[in-house]
Amino acid sequence: MLPLFRLYSLLWRWRVPLLPRLLYLLNRILFSVALPPSVRMGKNVVLAYQGLSTVVHAQASIGDDVYIGPQVIIGGRSGESLVPVIEAGAYIGAGARVLGPVTVGRNALVAAGAVVLADVAPGQAVAGIPARPIKMSRGEAGRDT
Repeated sequence: MLPLFRLYSLLWRWRVPLLPRLLYLLNRILFSVALPPSVRMGKNVVLAYQGLSTVVHAQASIGDDVYIGPQVIIGGRSGESLVPVIEAGAYIGAGARVLGPVTVGRNALVAAGAVVLADVAPGQAVAGIPARPIKMSRGEAGRDT
């Protein structure tokens, strides 16, 4: 799924007509992932379960070494022109929603099912609807993601 994305993204940057759109649709049908070619995506990004039901806004930016669980939405909000920025090393749990002009900081953790409407500081863990900072247990404090 990601190699196919990287191919049609490259073709889109080279301004090849029609083929990037067809490959995007193939990705959408085969893997049920909405990952437009204009998304800026870093290295070693993991979309769990081949990006099952994941939706990413066309202008979103995703850094290196990011983990994105299934059924995640990274998108805009009504009345807002800016979209999320996911920095390197972030972990976004299954079913999370990251909406609007927010930044998920380096090595931040977004819990499963959280709805992020405000910036997440680097290294911070957030959970809930809307997402709020939480304390991590001692076992998770040294997480190297």
